[in-house]
Amino acid sequence: MTERRIIETSRLELTQMNLDEQGLLFELDQDEAVMRYINGGHKTTMEQIEQYFMPRLKRYHNPLKGYGLWKVYAKTAQELPECLWGQYLGWILVRPMFFFTDTPHFDDIELGWRFKQIAWGLGIGSEAAKAIADFVVTHPEVSAISAIADEDNIGSINIMTKLGMEFIKKAPHPDVPDNQQVVFYQLKV
Repeated sequence: MTERRIIETSRLELTQMNLDEQGLLFELDQDEAVMRYINGGHKTTMEQIEQYFMPRLKRYHNPLKGYGLWKVYAKTAQELPECLWGQYLGWILVRPMFFFTDTPHFDDIELGWRFKQIAWGLGIGSEAAKAIADFVVTHPEVSAISAIADEDNIGSINIMTKLGMEFIKKAPHPDVPDNQQVVFYQLKV
């Protein structure tokens, strides 16, 4: 058993999600605004989480490398509204880029994120993503961090640019349904 890793910022505590915490995924995916750029705003069912999302997560979950989902909780901090203190706010995804293809890029780590609306506009996504990015780049095999988003998802693109990522291209990604075009951003490290 590996020791539970905790990454902290001044306002946030991040811990790696266990493989039995489907309820947190379900809770987050019940907001149509949160799901807008993921699937057009459709709430995820528990059946979809258990039959699709969790088996995929199990394939790349690797606590030693930091791969998986990192839960983001608000600390008791004067810089945050009191209603957020101690609350689960969302997650940060960490896995090799193109993991579900025949040629995953183990030197290029994909970061992704999903947050509750109560966390939007407070810099929480950027703060959490930066903390995880700083951890990921300590692994000697990592030469880049990348992220993808719907081109209209300005919130996610803002996080990418705050991380120092630059626009690479607009193209389909194998994890995005219907061959939909997304924007790719990357930071060489």
